[in-house]
Amino acid sequence: MANYRTSRALPIILVIVVIIIAIASLVSLARVVFFSGSSSTTTTKVDISREALLSTDINRRVEMTVRGPIVADEAFHSYQIDISPTSRSMRTYNGYLGTVVGQTDLTNSTAAYEQFIFALDKADLTKGTELIGDKNDVRGICATGRVFEFAIINGTDTVKKLWTSTCKGSTGSLDASVQQLQGLFTVQIPGSAVLINNVNL
Repeated sequence: MANYRTSRALPIILVIVVIIIAIASLVSLARVVFFSGSSSTTTTKVDISREALLSTDINRRVEMTVRGPIVADEAFHSYQIDISPTSRSMRTYNGYLGTVVGQTDLTNSTAAYEQFIFALDKADLTKGTELIGDKNDVRGICATGRVFEFAIINGTDTVKKLWTSTCKGSTGSLDASVQQLQGLFTVQIPGSAVLINNVNL
């Protein structure tokens, strides 16, 4: 009788063990697909943007754009600083169509550029996650203040672009000190303070 009960119980136990193993396998597979994949993708993006920032290849450059309050066309101002291994430039603009009202063009060296980009890296220029869709559209953002955009560029491709503003409700995607980054960019252009003051920014 005991042997009969054992022989009947064995198939049931085997079925239960197989079900438990199947469930454990499905849970493990779900973790790999839904969790491991997304975190590794994020890490790769961060690594790529930092690698792009620290490259001194001739086609690399970094850019800062500052936009003033949204006012009448005649009173609207902005400026842009562009730094590469071979050049440094600054443009100040009037109006929404971007009429150039001041500019400086200077040469640069790879050694100077390397020091600059490593300073940007230590100031966390790549820290932040790019927003998507409407959340990454800066049109109309911070109408009474200033908007700051920072871009890492390879040739004609923007590797990463982060932004923030002086308005509390529009912090944007940059997770670093905008004052520190802005200071690093402006000191690359001697006389930048005069150009900025001329457009009331």
